[in-house]
Amino acid sequence: MTLTAPESRTPTRTATRTPTRTARETLDAAVGFLRSIQDERGWWQGDLETNVTMDAEDLLMREFLGIRTAEETAEAARWIRSQQRADGTWATFAGGPGDLSTTIEAWVALRLAGDPADAPHLRRAEEFVRAEGGIERSRVFTRIWLALFGLWSWDDLPNMPPELIFLPPWFPLNVYDWSCWARQTVVPLTIVATLKPVRPLPFGVDALRTGTAPEPFAKPWTWAGAFQRLDVGLHAYARKPLGPLRRLAMRRGAEWILARQEADGSWGGIQPPWVYSLIALHLLGYPLDHPAMKAGIAGFDRFLVRKETPEGTTRMLEACQSPVWDTCLAVTALLDAGVPADDPDVVRAATWLLDEEVQGVRGDWAVRRPDLPVGGWAFEFDNDGYPDTDDTAEVVLALRRVAGVPVEDAVARGIAWTVGMQSADGGWGAFDADNTRELVTKLPFCDFGAVIDPPSADVTAHVVEMLAHSGLTGTEACDRGVRWLLAHQEPDGSWFGRWGTNYVYGTGGVVPALVAAGVSRHDPAIRRAVRWLARMQNPDGGWGEDIRSYEDPAWRGRGESTASQTAWGLLALVAAGEAHSPQARRAVRFLMDTQLPDGSWEEEPYTGTGFPGAFYIRYRLYRMTFPVSALGRWVQEVGE
Repeated sequence: MTLTAPESRTPTRTATRTPTRTARETLDAAVGFLRSIQDERGWWQGDLETNVTMDAEDLLMREFLGIRTAEETAEAARWIRSQQRADGTWATFAGGPGDLSTTIEAWVALRLAGDPADAPHLRRAEEFVRAEGGIERSRVFTRIWLALFGLWSWDDLPNMPPELIFLPPWFPLNVYDWSCWARQTVVPLTIVATLKPVRPLPFGVDALRTGTAPEPFAKPWTWAGAFQRLDVGLHAYARKPLGPLRRLAMRRGAEWILARQEADGSWGGIQPPWVYSLIALHLLGYPLDHPAMKAGIAGFDRFLVRKETPEGTTRMLEACQSPVWDTCLAVTALLDAGVPADDPDVVRAATWLLDEEVQGVRGDWAVRRPDLPVGGWAFEFDNDGYPDTDDTAEVVLALRRVAGVPVEDAVARGIAWTVGMQSADGGWGAFDADNTRELVTKLPFCDFGAVIDPPSADVTAHVVEMLAHSGLTGTEACDRGVRWLLAHQEPDGSWFGRWGTNYVYGTGGVVPALVAAGVSRHDPAIRRAVRWLARMQNPDGGWGEDIRSYEDPAWRGRGESTASQTAWGLLALVAAGEAHSPQARRAVRFLMDTQLPDGSWEEEPYTGTGFPGAFYIRYRLYRMTFPVSALGRWVQEVGE
């Protein structure tokens, strides 16, 4: 499905602010807007924006496979150019600083599109790249893309032998020690890096080099130093491997990859493993008309968002899609706003969600939980191999409140699966249980963000809240989750947000969960959280937190106010019994004053997280679902 206009999913609007409405009128207008953008089949889906490496790598993949067309190149290039900052760089999130690797990949993609090297916009990018250390200081993934085209030496990249596929799950550094998104990327990359393909481009990248020497090895008694030296040995083995073993590893890797392709042609419903799996299979001799290759290439069409601009059509590739997540949050929002439980829009959404339940597919999660029955929901339209506890918890929270739809069996399966995915320490990760072995993070290859999936406060909170509202307060699973959350409160009273930005998101999720699970609103942990929110509230009444809080503590809880982050703060205050407080009333006033005439809110900052410190997301529906929930709960509590 190729989208031809932004209105097809989530309009981006710049309308003037509406005259101030009452809180109830603000809520009703928002509910009307949310209803208006529901798909006729029942789901909601907002555009998922990340950064231009998605588009650059898409063009490079198509070039490598020999399928790049002039039209798609021109459209992608327009999008990439439109995202360049005034200083010539590209960032990983709106308003963020220039990023070295993103800027390099954008530069290469635009050269591929025919932009001349001496064009002013590329010259400005070159200056930034050289000032930041050049290609030599870029991330491993960027240098892998360059190596595919002979612009970097494969010998100067970390070695990842395909024989990793043979390591049993109990052995350190086996593929199941990686998070699901990382293992699906690593397995095909072991094949690509072993075959070391080179398909030259008609231009070079010397303008982006500085000649900077490689950073020295760490001390040999450190894990980093030990693995750096191990990498030297792996490169030596790669030159003279055990032939039969290596061939068997490549074949086993291909089988592993093919077994994980989804119905829509993707791998995991996300871009990184998708592109590398296609390249790996292609290098192993799978022709472009092979069913797996055809489905994989065609599947990208659904992930394209095209928009008409004065310069022409732009083409943005989504890194992922979030229909299940968006839909369950929208259902909860409508119900929080007082929409009847048997409302036709709610019933249509619930029916669609029931059809999205994962059934009959035992994904990689079963490696750690072999006896656990199948259940749960994934994030995307098609990702049966990787359901996640976060989506499952939120889907259950929504479905259990719907009337007129037989949800009981699916809800029971979802709860059972989620409880079975609890980690040994009492918390929940998103996709795997006990995916906490930090040894893999020390590998030279791992410089691209999160590669393990340990329990986090936001996911654990959503599961605890789901258990509590399902009548399971006091069960061992719920109690252990509560204890985990209380033990992981930050000294300042907040909680870390793994999948949303950041401490405001974590705190906005944990406080309602703890209160639902029976923790007193007067408990010291709740009081500390309320005080932290009061300190972080902006003068305009909203909350905002800059993405940079993941790396710079000075940004914790600080940033431009946004509708979604203000809603997270308000949700916590209402749950903590502070609906009548001045802070809550100021938050409501912010949402009232910033609502647009059509009932929506605009929100330019990114408030979603893929990999803390590396990869961020703008969810186009966060500005709607969370404010509707927060205003709905506030109006119900206060009566205004």
